[in-house]
Formats: sequence, C-alpha cells, structure tokens
Amino acid sequence: MKSKEPAKKAARKPARSRAAIGRTPEGFTDVERAAMKERAQELKAEARRGTRKGDGESAVLATIAAMPAPDRAIAERLHAIIRASAPSLSPRLWYGMPAYANKDGKVVCFFQAARKFKTRYASFGFCDAANLDDGAMWPTGFGLKDVTAAEEARIAALVKKATS
Repeated sequence: MKSKEPAKKAARKPARSRAAIGRTPEGFTDVERAAMKERAQELKAEARRGTRKGDGESAVLATIAAMPAPDRAIAERLHAIIRASAPSLSPRLWYGMPAYANKDGKVVCFFQAARKFKTRYASFGFCDAANLDDGAMWPTGFGLKDVTAAEEARIAALVKKATS
C-alpha cells in the first residue's frame, strides 16, 4: 500500500532577481547609491563654503546642461518658470537633481530627469516645506513628458502657492 505523503509545493521564485534590477543586498540600486554619494558630496562642498545656501545657481545650470536633450529642455523651462514665479527660492542641487530651497535652506520643489533613474518620464515634485496643503490629501509629485503653455501655467501657480 502506498503511503500518502503531502505533495511538495514548488518554491516560488521572484519575478526578477536583485541582479536583474540592479539592487544590492542592502536594497538600493546602483543609481540610488550614486545619488546618495552625490548628495554627500553636495553637503561636503556646502560645508567647505561655510554655508548651506551657497551659490547653487551655477551648479544647477551645469547639471541641467549635462542632461540629455529631452530632459534638458524640460529642466531649462522649469528653471525659468520657477525663477520667475518664486524669486525667493534659491537653486541648489539635491541628490544630484536641480532643486529650489526657501530662505531656511529647505527644499520646496525639485526636478528629476527621466534618465536619472531610467524612467519613462521626468518628475517635478514638492517637499514638505511646500505650502500645498489642501485638506487631508493633495498631490506632491507630477510626471512630465513635455512642458506646454498649459503645464507652464499650472506649474507657475503651484510654485507660487508652495511659497506663499
């Protein structure tokens, strides 16, 4: 007589291995680790200058100039909109990305190029220093494939509200 043994379940394999998506055992991708290193270098450079506010405009413009064409065009347009809408914000690098900080040095908004994290669209986001609160839930990040007149108006309005 045959003994009844429970059937063994097949081991589930993850859909993609860590190596396939570039993750290290610590859980960060190589690109994420590079962004963290860039941020550490930014902080060291600010400390050498003796201020956290420094002249970030030239660093932001250099970073934008080094971007591939589609991201560069969006970043240049965003930079112009933000500078015109909120002249009180100071451009600076934040994790290697163009960002704009308030007088206290807190980042209010930032641009993330699509190529930076190999995504299909660029991102424009706001940090908690932005005054965008509207009830119990509000948007803080937007995907961008292009900046048309309609997007320009919306971005300008959001940046003005964020700094009010």
